[in-house]
Amino acid sequence: MTELDLSALGAATGPLQTWIMPALLGLGLASATGLRTFLPMLMLAVAAKFEMFGVRLIDQMDWLASWPAIAALTVAAVAEFAGDKVPAVDHALNAVGYVTRPVAGAIAAGSVFWAVDPTTAAIAGVIVGAPAALAFNAAQTGARLSSTATTGGLGNPLVSLIEDVLAVLTVIVAFLAPILIPVVVVILAVVVFRLARRIRGRMETRPV
Repeated sequence: MTELDLSALGAATGPLQTWIMPALLGLGLASATGLRTFLPMLMLAVAAKFEMFGVRLIDQMDWLASWPAIAALTVAAVAEFAGDKVPAVDHALNAVGYVTRPVAGAIAAGSVFWAVDPTTAAIAGVIVGAPAALAFNAAQTGARLSSTATTGGLGNPLVSLIEDVLAVLTVIVAFLAPILIPVVVVILAVVVFRLARRIRGRMETRPV
């Protein structure tokens, strides 16, 4: 698709489909990547592959919906899921996530701006996706450090499982009702923050 076609398509679809809905979808995906690097990308790839929920990718990201990419993302998502349940390994994944998750968030967010040119989509992805992913990765760090300090790492798998559920639910809402994503993101931030604060509170009240 040429740049002229993209411009005409953007004009035809209007700002709602060109900018607002992709931005909301991208925000939801990126927020989820702040908790899990590969699972939201895998869900996006599968949705695009089977044309579910009206998800569309820019032409340059069609490779994401290929079977080799889906297979690679599946392996990576399973490895991240398992590794994040192991104390010490989870902290390593979180530390690496300060680099990988903003990148994944930017890619996921930028890939759904299908009605604009690739450069504009990439810029939009960075603006929408990278800060959201970084913010939630930082929030996850607080919850995980509090859990480690309180339980010696024994409570980390449960915290990790809660994060898995939150990431999946956020992506599902982004697919089904992107308009709700700002509310969901606020709720997600509150849940992660309160989880960290509750764990920290237990640590402070624990008998010495």
